[in-house]
Amino acid sequence: MVATPIGNAADITLRALDTLRRADAIACEDTRVTAKLMGIHGIHTPFVSYHEHNAAKMRPVLIGRMKAGESIALVTDAGTPLVSDPGYKLVRECVAEGVAVTTLPGASAPLAALVLSGLPTDRFLFAGFLPNKSSARRAAAGELKNVPATLVFFESPQRLPESLADLADILGAREAAVARELTKLFEEVRRGTLPELAAHYAEAGPPKGEVVLVIGPPGEEPTPTEADVDALLREALTRLSVRDAAADVAARTGQNKRAVYARALELSREGKP
Repeated sequence: MVATPIGNAADITLRALDTLRRADAIACEDTRVTAKLMGIHGIHTPFVSYHEHNAAKMRPVLIGRMKAGESIALVTDAGTPLVSDPGYKLVRECVAEGVAVTTLPGASAPLAALVLSGLPTDRFLFAGFLPNKSSARRAAAGELKNVPATLVFFESPQRLPESLADLADILGAREAAVARELTKLFEEVRRGTLPELAAHYAEAGPPKGEVVLVIGPPGEEPTPTEADVDALLREALTRLSVRDAAADVAARTGQNKRAVYARALELSREGKP
């Protein structure tokens, strides 16, 4: 597995360049993207297309070639292979088949954003992309609310304003950073609390370029009491169905979904004549 640049074509190691030149083939997501990088560095190794849609078909082909003595270099369009992509299945099958596997470390967008964020780096969780829909995104944020670590997400620039609003509502005024166009000419890291960032992008609109969102760990917030949960449920039930009210409160408090739903049912029945 060979890490490739996430923006600046010069961010590739000497070892990676040597390996890519010597390989019998380069397995890549998009041959057009990889061809541009190889052209910059004068590498003419043949390509093999390997991506999510043909992976099941191509894995035995690649493993067969490696068992026959060939060397295959796996790259993604940008960054470190297997980070937020399904390439781990190839590694797993190589291990099962006794094929030697190694990695050539290099650029990684989550790590680049983390070290630029100014947020704690001693413990962090990379959680990939947030869900597209607000309800699912809020539920995911609720599940991660009490994780004692800095959170790192990929996010599309188009969804960033609404995602920040949801995260601010669920996670509160945590410190955060929006990193975009990392290693490129217009690299930018905007720092602030989640509400501040949500307000900024609500007014400014979606930014351009690739985005990584970094959110600081939770503070010493007290665990919600039963009375707290009941108060939130009673308020939510005035505007939402029982199911939606339970999902909203579970996301906001990090409490067990089934338990909150059961309590929401009890409260809704109590309020009926």
